[in-house]
Order: sequence, then C-alpha cells, then structure tokens
Amino acid sequence: MKTNAPRFITLIIALILAVLGLIGYFIGGTLGTFAFWLVLFGFVVLFAGSILKGL
Repeated sequence: MKTNAPRFITLIIALILAVLGLIGYFIGGTLGTFAFWLVLFGFVVLFAGSILKGL
C-alpha cells in the first residue's frame, strides 16, 4: 500500500477537528459530548488524506 502526503487543507481540517475535540474534552459542555467523535473523525480525515491520492 502506497501512502501520499495529505493536501494542506486536509491537514488543517483534521487538525481543527482534533483541537476542537481536545478543547471539548477538557472544558466540557456541549462540545465535550462529542469530543471523542471529533478527534476520531479528525484522524479518519487524516488517514483518508494519506491513502487517497489528491485528497
């Protein structure tokens, strides 16, 4: 399996999702309810950007 570097925008989106998840985890509130899913989705976006060419 050949991996590619994700595009810059894909990296930024994954980073924003991960940071929102971490903020939600430590601060709580409504964002804290979805903290795990935000971080997981951020990693899925980053993984897809590494596997799929041009994403």
